[in-house]
Amino acid sequence: MDFLAFSLSGFDDFLLYLGLSVVFVAGFLFIYMRITPYREIALIRAGNAAAAASLSGTLIGYVLPLASAIEHSVNPWDMMLWAAIALVVQLLVFVIVRLLLPDLTRAINEGQVASGVLLGALSLAAGILNAASMTY
Repeated sequence: MDFLAFSLSGFDDFLLYLGLSVVFVAGFLFIYMRITPYREIALIRAGNAAAAASLSGTLIGYVLPLASAIEHSVNPWDMMLWAAIALVVQLLVFVIVRLLLPDLTRAINEGQVASGVLLGALSLAAGILNAASMTY
């Protein structure tokens, strides 16, 4: 029985970090979907695979460094700081890709899968590098 009590001793920290993560993911999606000039959810509901690929890659690209921030943080404030940094990095990826590919918005709106996959892949790559850089 002591083993069970010992195993569950960190449950409150688990709930705290999980709750913070859910808040940060929701906040990230809210901000991201506001800065993009197209409406991902409406496009995805209409069967637009380009929007689904770009949003999925972007979400995973954010969750990876968020997980790294949780793993490497020394306290919840530290985790929240690095989660915010990861959020900014992912938003910058979209801005940079959009500047480099001016037709990206139109292409995703039109369901051109290649554009959505490229944006998703670049977001995922940035997220992997972002997560790997959080080693302190």
